[in-house]
Amino acid sequence: MFRVILVMDIFNRGVVLAKGGIREKYRSVSDSSTACNSSDPVDIVEHLHPREIYIADLNVLQGKGHLETNTDVIRQVSLRADTMLDFGVSSLQDIDKALSIAETVIIGTETGTLSAIKDAAYKHPGRISVSIDIKHGKVLKKDPELPESALEIVKLLNNFPLKDLIFLDLDRVGTASGFDPEFLQKLVECSRHSLLLGGGVKDMHDLCTLDKLGIKGALVATAIHSGYVPSAVLSAGLKPDNEK
Repeated sequence: MFRVILVMDIFNRGVVLAKGGIREKYRSVSDSSTACNSSDPVDIVEHLHPREIYIADLNVLQGKGHLETNTDVIRQVSLRADTMLDFGVSSLQDIDKALSIAETVIIGTETGTLSAIKDAAYKHPGRISVSIDIKHGKVLKKDPELPESALEIVKLLNNFPLKDLIFLDLDRVGTASGFDPEFLQKLVECSRHSLLLGGGVKDMHDLCTLDKLGIKGALVATAIHSGYVPSAVLSAGLKPDNEK
């Protein structure tokens, strides 16, 4: 079944909505959402009943506030849905901490190293996912051992016991601006892992297109809160008759 994964960007214990990956422009989700009237993460989960959630801890990612600011609320969310957590991990110590409050940890190319990815994957097989972070068409990375090409990164990671790979196009986050189906098809063809897309999804037609391409799931937030994707698919999943 195609996975529709609710994204929650959490800042100071509240959920905010992204636009273009520009964190300074995030606003409380309740300001504009048609799907919920609260910005409290636990309230949102109990209202929308998602099977899976992707959490980005913006306090940690931006270096704002105490490291423990969102720990308790993330733990409460993870008790209610299968949760993957991104808080900019760069060491095994970070990963162990993240796994104490969420089922799956995201290591992004923007902050992680190839050695950290490898060590974490073999220490915690099936609980580590890698996000290939893209900005202005280029892979964001700090480790020279990671290739410049997203396709080459996918190939390099094929033998690691990862849970998923996420292709995260930060320029398209919160924009509902679509995606490049031909490039995604190439990623699918060279990956042995399940591939998820983050950024650009607008509506049910987009989700069905991704499913046909062989993408295994999509990270969604704006599409849910704008009403273009019904919140019911977060719990029921994508079905053949969903396309409209």
